[in-house]
Amino acid sequence: MLDQLEAVDARFQEVEAQLQDPAVVSDPKRLRELTKLRAELEPVVLAFQAQRTRMKQLEEAELILGDKTMDADLREMAEMEIPVLKKAIAEGDAEIKRLLIPKDPADAKNVILEVRAGTGGEEAALFAAELFRMYIRFAERRGFKVSVLDESDADAGGLKEATAEIQGDGAYSLFRFESGVHRVQRVPKTETQGRIHTSAATVAVMPEAEEVDIEIHQKDLRIDTFCSGGKGGQSVNTTYSAVRLTHLPTNTVVSCQDERSQIKNMAKAMTVLRSRLLQKAQDEADAAHSALRKSQVGSGDRSEKIRTYNFPQGRVTDHRVGVTIHQIDSFMSGQIEPIIEPLRAAFEAERLQSIEA
Repeated sequence: MLDQLEAVDARFQEVEAQLQDPAVVSDPKRLRELTKLRAELEPVVLAFQAQRTRMKQLEEAELILGDKTMDADLREMAEMEIPVLKKAIAEGDAEIKRLLIPKDPADAKNVILEVRAGTGGEEAALFAAELFRMYIRFAERRGFKVSVLDESDADAGGLKEATAEIQGDGAYSLFRFESGVHRVQRVPKTETQGRIHTSAATVAVMPEAEEVDIEIHQKDLRIDTFCSGGKGGQSVNTTYSAVRLTHLPTNTVVSCQDERSQIKNMAKAMTVLRSRLLQKAQDEADAAHSALRKSQVGSGDRSEKIRTYNFPQGRVTDHRVGVTIHQIDSFMSGQIEPIIEPLRAAFEAERLQSIEA
């Protein structure tokens, strides 16, 4: 690891020098690339420098303690300082290892979020709508831009399914652990005898694919247009602006009716379609290497119940990391960090273990 840290430090110094070069400063693209690289390297370099300082301090303290000619008070101070420094060095090693974990290129990408009502009829549709609102509030709290691409309302309220695009740096790194089956336990409003019902909704989270990520041939597409049935002004609902794309080889269907412009809806639908096809390809590759990977801190399979929302007891439990919180109201209002952060920590620990192995 020392060789790797020395190399990172040398690269950082090189980037620092290049950023002072007038030729780089006058080249916006190159300047942007190097500034981004500097921001990626700096945390590792600062941690490495701090660790070297601590190790030097430990070496000096041990020399003082071992020198019988030294003042007794000085040796006593050194003796007290040594265990503190050893603990700090151990923590520093762990932090450096975490910082050296290769970043997933998808983490910085935008997100395509899909929520669908699962088993449970009307109650499942209501829960799906609540989950969708929860994610939108969370995204907005984090400063991300949210565009609702498609919504299909259920007969008695709630949602059959909904799709949104969430734009912002690092969006996928926060949402990636939400894929799976979310289970709700509560007494429905229509329940007259106070019995608790269990319903479910499925969540799919995909990094937004770009054209370079996956190629779609025009001959493989069927394109249908129709009048928007969603929320919107009169012109939205009376013109054929909504678009439905069917990818014939995989029978993947995507709809978008968010915009008044058919062209804009077509572009957004293509973005969702590319993301779904990319996710499908990744899922197939992951299945072939499932023994080596736990990308969602668990199997990530959408049939897996990843989380339970128990309203009578006011708790939310994530079954992958065994974390339970008792602030269900704030959680449903979009404050989902108390579960997301342990999931991210567990994911990083998994990756670190695989790297060390």
